[in-house]
Amino acid sequence: MKIRELANWCDRLLDVAAFDDYCPNGLQVEAGEEVHSVVSGVTASLELIEAAIELQADLLLVHHGYFWKGEPAPLTGVKGRRVRELMRHGISLLAYHLPLDAHPELGNNAGLGRALGIEGQPLPGGSLVWSARLEEPLLPASLVLRLKDALGREPLLLGPDRPIHRLAWCTGAAQGHIVEAAAAGCDAFISGEVSEQTYHLARELDIAYFAAGHHATERFGVQALGRRIAEEFDLDWLYVDLRNPV
Repeated sequence: MKIRELANWCDRLLDVAAFDDYCPNGLQVEAGEEVHSVVSGVTASLELIEAAIELQADLLLVHHGYFWKGEPAPLTGVKGRRVRELMRHGISLLAYHLPLDAHPELGNNAGLGRALGIEGQPLPGGSLVWSARLEEPLLPASLVLRLKDALGREPLLLGPDRPIHRLAWCTGAAQGHIVEAAAAGCDAFISGEVSEQTYHLARELDIAYFAAGHHATERFGVQALGRRIAEEFDLDWLYVDLRNPV
């Protein structure tokens, strides 16, 4: 399959044009014209690139790619080496950030909800934050266990220890959205990372906060999209999960 055709198909599927993102979404590195084998992973690190080389892939599909707003443009240092390895081995790079967080079926937020056995939807107004009213209230300690089972790591819990009736979540580094979650009447909020101020906000907003891991909460989208691509176009596909404790 032609790489441009696949990239355009993904762009339409994820409605890329609807997002004002921190990076370009779609085809970031074009190292060849054809795609036969796809490897997907969370971040286009050198370790993931080396895995794609070993697997003889010609396309790498990621959530965290390159060319972020505000970063130096020259292809030198770490970024230069990564791009050099991609080009040298004929591996193109396809990256989707916010569109792959927000997609109602394939997105990271949808995937995290499914992993927890919770059906949610975005907060009103085009928010990236999802929420759900739980059928049965959960104690924070019970949600810790459910997150540990779903993600393979124990989250950091901050804030009050009281039953959770309404839960919000947003994968990755979305700890700043704790204010939005509290304003929406949620008792608890899950994201990937935590900041110093998150501790104080959780206490003062009276909302439980779960830092469940940036990498851990964002493994869902690249798996779902990779699987969809493989099924739609009969391509070889493999998800590579590299350890990242953050």
